Amino acid sequence: MKRFAFASMAMLAACQPPSASKDAEGESSSAPVSGLERAAIESGAIPDSAHISPVGLFRRNHEAGSDSLCVMPGADGQFRFGLEAVFGEEPNCRGHGSARRAGDKLILSFKGGDRCIIVAQYDGDQVALPGVVDMACADLCEGRGSLEGVSFPRIANDAATALRARDRGGKALCEG
Repeated sequence: MKRFAFASMAMLAACQPPSASKDAEGESSSAPVSGLERAAIESGAIPDSAHISPVGLFRRNHEAGSDSLCVMPGADGQFRFGLEAVFGEEPNCRGHGSARRAGDKLILSFKGGDRCIIVAQYDGDQVALPGVVDMACADLCEGRGSLEGVSFPRIANDAATALRARDRGGKALCEG
């Protein structure tokens, strides 16, 4: 009977979802790392996104224009960023502010206005904004533009490239 109880408990424990992993700063990551993924990271086959700095330039070109996000080192372990999303000739969204990492998230705090804050997904190769953003973020956009669901794939991982990034009007995207 004891063996049956022990075997039942072991099987029950094996069926439990894995606990959230902790990143380098000891914060819980919302996406647990599977055993296979952990082994691939430890072998060097794939990078550990928890240790990849978001500094660099992220850009997606598309039929209506291009969406750009630059991330620069900031003070106190935070970052500075600037972004522009273009939806044709007129509608666009533009803003800048400070950012910080929280596990696999990049928390973007925009300066000015209504204090727009967006919690974006960051995996080391891309920054993806959620499908729904706070109403306070509407002031960042002209016309029918919206930041909802916009994603920015990485094209460079250095501050110099991010600093040279320009919006479609020729202004610096990341202010010096």
